[in-house]
Amino acid sequence: MRSSRVLSAQALLIASLAALWFILCRHLSAEWTYNEQYSYGWFVPFFAAFLFWLRWQDRPDSKGESSRNVGRQAEAGLSKEKVESETAALDLGSRRSFFLLGKPGLGLSAGVTATFYFLLLFVLFPIRLFEIANPGWRPLDWLHTSAVASLTLLAIYVAGGKTWLRHFAFPIGFFFVALPWFSAIEDPVIQGLMHGVAAIVSELLNLFGIPAQLEGSVIRVNSGIVGVNEACSGVRSLQTSLMIGLLFGELHRLTTMRRFALIAATIVLALLANLGRTSLLVWLAATRGLAAMEHAHDIAGYGVLLITFIGTVAIAAMISRGQKSKVRDQRSPVSAEPRNPSAAGLGKGRNEKASASLTTSLPTNLYHSLPPSSFLLLTFFYLLLVEIGAEAWYRSHERNLIPQPQWTVRWPEAQPGFQEIRLDERTRRMLRFDQGRGVIWRDDQSVQSASAPSVCLLYFFRWQSGHNSALLASLHRPDVCLPATGWRQTADHGVHYYPIAPDLTVPFRHFEFLHRVAEDRVQFAHAFYCLWEDRVRRIGNSTSEDAEMRRGPSEWTRDERVRIVLEGRRHLGQQVMEFVIASSQPLNAADAEARFGSMVKKLIVAPR
Repeated sequence: MRSSRVLSAQALLIASLAALWFILCRHLSAEWTYNEQYSYGWFVPFFAAFLFWLRWQDRPDSKGESSRNVGRQAEAGLSKEKVESETAALDLGSRRSFFLLGKPGLGLSAGVTATFYFLLLFVLFPIRLFEIANPGWRPLDWLHTSAVASLTLLAIYVAGGKTWLRHFAFPIGFFFVALPWFSAIEDPVIQGLMHGVAAIVSELLNLFGIPAQLEGSVIRVNSGIVGVNEACSGVRSLQTSLMIGLLFGELHRLTTMRRFALIAATIVLALLANLGRTSLLVWLAATRGLAAMEHAHDIAGYGVLLITFIGTVAIAAMISRGQKSKVRDQRSPVSAEPRNPSAAGLGKGRNEKASASLTTSLPTNLYHSLPPSSFLLLTFFYLLLVEIGAEAWYRSHERNLIPQPQWTVRWPEAQPGFQEIRLDERTRRMLRFDQGRGVIWRDDQSVQSASAPSVCLLYFFRWQSGHNSALLASLHRPDVCLPATGWRQTADHGVHYYPIAPDLTVPFRHFEFLHRVAEDRVQFAHAFYCLWEDRVRRIGNSTSEDAEMRRGPSEWTRDERVRIVLEGRRHLGQQVMEFVIASSQPLNAADAEARFGSMVKKLIVAPR
């Protein structure tokens, strides 16, 4: 009977913890998928589980009070029935003490333990509400991970006391290396590495007789311009090397100082390898052209990871040998003898199987330290209710949403000068789109109107419903992107509606910009922006989509993040189309809208 209750309590505890970690990993998987800088995060849960399993193999004895009392009773020669009855009494008292103000022998008031436990469970609901509407909000990622890790460590503490807490703390804490850094830390590191790597590489090329001119984080060589971006800065190698160093430090069970030495050596190795990679790529660009550099870009990146991994293995093995030799030198040449040889051999043959079984099973007092199975069952159902409640919150705000027709773009590949606009890694990391493309071509209609030839740019991005924020589409709009490249907004002509098909009318917001290239050279641009949502809410004579387009660009403030949670707005599928007509001659707003109106019918493909 007791063994079945033990297994039931253990199964419920494991199921609850597994649910906690599964929900957390599922949430973080979007960052690991869309941001290549943190793609190594996919491996971290498996490494953490493996490290926990290794720790479990050599776990220390748990220090529960009930186990010590039962041991004393057995040593006193009490009968098996008496021991079992005493165990049951201690069992009930110990498990009740989890919720009362007594001390279960673990060094912390059970009242404090239970209060902390309930607080952590309670905070999971608001965390999930905000996560669904604001995926990628990094402070929220750290808060969620801290809550799950704390609940896990609390369960370990209740089961085994401070001894187990210290023993299993590292595998739980190791998971934090998979979290994205705060922007206030990450951005200065990236910028510093970008400028530092560019400066060193340009000096090395000049030292070897290859002309290279440094311009910020850009290196100008004979064949063109090579930019040292996030991928080449070394920050990805830095973050991956931190994970690898922590992993091998734990595998070899190095001392604290040796672990710090291993991590420092791994980081230096990764940065040097990345510096060599960047130097090689810029050298290829200078001697063989930009195409050769692009061809070798990804291969060189994988080479950095391989060098870092192999180098870390070698360094960890060296440091580990030094630690083992030091331990051997400190050992006594005479093996320790048992204090009571006669007692040590007593009943050896009779208890061999029992001893072997105990080494692979959970400790006896684990069950005494756990809450009742009914409470663990309620905990598990509470976690389910958190997910159900968060889903119900957003569904209750989505009952009156209207589905919209899904249109797409017909790319004008036959137009003169048609070519792709390369979307760099930073753009992909920020926008996290599922489909995205940018193109440019020459517009010859301006020639017929005796004006200077104009250039057309077209961007289209599509986000499927799921792991994104409803605010994400506002990151790519003309009044955000063009000013960032030197253009100045001169007019906002509002939202206009363009008929595409009998049952499809698409709204576009019209902006006007100016860019002074030189004292006597000015460029003009008209930009048309459309945010199209898969499902919208009717607000009077307009829709929530129209209201969103008429707003200013989102600054991703805390108030905005709170607002979309209160409004129950999560990402249900969006797409953005941005069209720009640029020319060296001014074009009035009416002519620009007329030209765009004639072109947009050809660019948009209405659903059938």
